[in-house]
Amino acid sequence: MFFIFGISSGRKDLDFRQTMICTVCGGYGRYEVYMEFTCFSLFFLPVFRWNRAYYVKSSCCGTLYTINGDLGRRIARGEPVTLREEDLQLVKTGYGGHGHGKKRCSRCGFETEEDYRYCPNCANPLD
Repeated sequence: MFFIFGISSGRKDLDFRQTMICTVCGGYGRYEVYMEFTCFSLFFLPVFRWNRAYYVKSSCCGTLYTINGDLGRRIARGEPVTLREEDLQLVKTGYGGHGHGKKRCSRCGFETEEDYRYCPNCANPLD
């Protein structure tokens, strides 16, 4: 007799959406919450999870935050929760914040996240 087991990492998107105005990019968007975890599986069925971490991602620019475990568990249970600025710990600034990752053409206004030296729209050199 043999057993098939394994340890893997996983991600679960939680049923939580909250509209907001982003403090990083100034855009209008929403917070989306997900949980990352490590899981032990037996015969391809998850038996238990540990190392749970809860993350909040802004839909406008992709800025990533963490929240504490108690608040994350409340969201996972479906309790009504409103995220506040003091609940969020910044992990990574998204592409829209303070010019990170985006280039804008001074001639035509074309924006890109790619590492172009010249604007693909009008061939103007990008700064």
